[in-house]
Amino acid sequence: MLKTLKIALLAGALMALAPQAMAETPANTLVIAKNIDDMISLDPAEDYELTGIEVIANTYDRIMRFEPTDINTLVGGAAGSVTVSDDGKTFTFKMRPGMTFASGNPVTAKDAAFSLQRVIKLEKTPVFLLSQLGWTKDNVDQMVQAVDDSTLQITIAEDYAPSLVYALLSAGVGSVVDMKVAMEHEKDGDLGYEWLKTNTAGSGAYVLKSWKPNESVVLEANPNYRGGEAKLKRVVLRHIPEPAAQRLAVEKGDVDIARDLTPDQVAGLEGNKDVSVSTIPQALLYYIGMNLKTKELENPKVRQALRYLIDYDGMANSFLKGSMQVHQSFWASGFWAALDDNPYKLDPEKAKALLAEAGYPNGFDIELDAPNSAPFSNIAQSVQATMAQGGINVKIIPSEIKTLLTKYRARQHQMLMIYWGPDYMDPHTNADGFAHNLDNSDDTTKGKPLAWRNAWFDESVNAMTEAAVRERDEAKRKQEYLDLQKRVLDDGPYAIMFQETKQVAERANVKDFVMGPSSDVVYYNLATK
Repeated sequence: MLKTLKIALLAGALMALAPQAMAETPANTLVIAKNIDDMISLDPAEDYELTGIEVIANTYDRIMRFEPTDINTLVGGAAGSVTVSDDGKTFTFKMRPGMTFASGNPVTAKDAAFSLQRVIKLEKTPVFLLSQLGWTKDNVDQMVQAVDDSTLQITIAEDYAPSLVYALLSAGVGSVVDMKVAMEHEKDGDLGYEWLKTNTAGSGAYVLKSWKPNESVVLEANPNYRGGEAKLKRVVLRHIPEPAAQRLAVEKGDVDIARDLTPDQVAGLEGNKDVSVSTIPQALLYYIGMNLKTKELENPKVRQALRYLIDYDGMANSFLKGSMQVHQSFWASGFWAALDDNPYKLDPEKAKALLAEAGYPNGFDIELDAPNSAPFSNIAQSVQATMAQGGINVKIIPSEIKTLLTKYRARQHQMLMIYWGPDYMDPHTNADGFAHNLDNSDDTTKGKPLAWRNAWFDESVNAMTEAAVRERDEAKRKQEYLDLQKRVLDDGPYAIMFQETKQVAERANVKDFVMGPSSDVVYYNLATK
């Protein structure tokens, strides 16, 4: 039984609060129950884990960003305005005047250039987000420059759509680091890396006060934040990995928000007037990849038939209720240019007719690789049962995700179930994976995206993908991505089934906690209670 503490605690004691519970949280503090064991680093040049991305979004401003007041519109962050050259390759950003870091140092174009350059020079996991712009260790100092304190100029190698460039600069790697503070902590030429792994040097709404791995993260409001000081002066992320413990904590008032509840835990909160539950679509997609090296799957009518042998609604309304919603296109609902058509329903008779047209009136045997964990196991069993209605005998091959991904990347599967999430908020991030395959050979050196893994090569689809990423007219670009999603939905080697949803439980007095479809758009500073 968790120990109950009285409300009259000293503020400093809050940092030691993780293993215990409170009868009520302090009025000026937002306490969030969350599994935070994925946090490895808080350096924007390195972090690639969900909790860290969320913390960085609240402690740094980015060159471009989605504001807490409108998480659907990409606008200037540390940059107040931008102009693009006629050839589409040079972007000139004017920094917001009067901005300061939490340290009190001014936010300048030199800080922004330093921040982008160090991502390339440190070569940590998310470096690919910026290196696709043609930046390398050898050229980044020339391609990313501060013309003066208020002017940042970047040059890219290809004439990509400006909206793609802006989306990349709104990712964590676009965070503006206080160069002076970082370099004060530099060791052996690391550009402040070791220090920034566990400290912050940003201009966001909050400053990191403490991080105790697998215990807690404590943030304090930054009085210098350009959007005004946060309404709640402190945020505590408490590491509570078990959903049942999170539910108990939010019910008792020991935490204000519980973030990792399972559908059964949410069901247990029904009727509790002290707790409200919100359902927020996330960017993660669950799908089945169909390897066209498997003879039966070469025929598009077979792939279409298999999509009619999945009980999407049945699963979403039963064991996946609250944790998934039906979504069948490669770009998640809630994002710009997402196709929300879901044309496939369980229809064994239509599937049988398509299989007969394809030359398989009696069906066939096929293997399905799937992770040996929830929810994949249950989804795989449902797919196995409904595909049998069309004469498809599915053999499930369960394995750990690491083993499964090794097999997938070697394209040694027949069918394989897994999930996919975007790296930044532009449809190209998923189009490049699901639709683009420049070389279908086994020993290609041109990349091995999802289309390659499933041996799908279509020159016209490649051309559609390449045209969309370069289209500078936003209305035309949106339509091109809608058309591309429709093409992949009809012809691609996938049965995209579900989009993940998160159910968040909040105490009734909590208002305006902002949680969007990805960790980049979870904001604390507007919350009140």
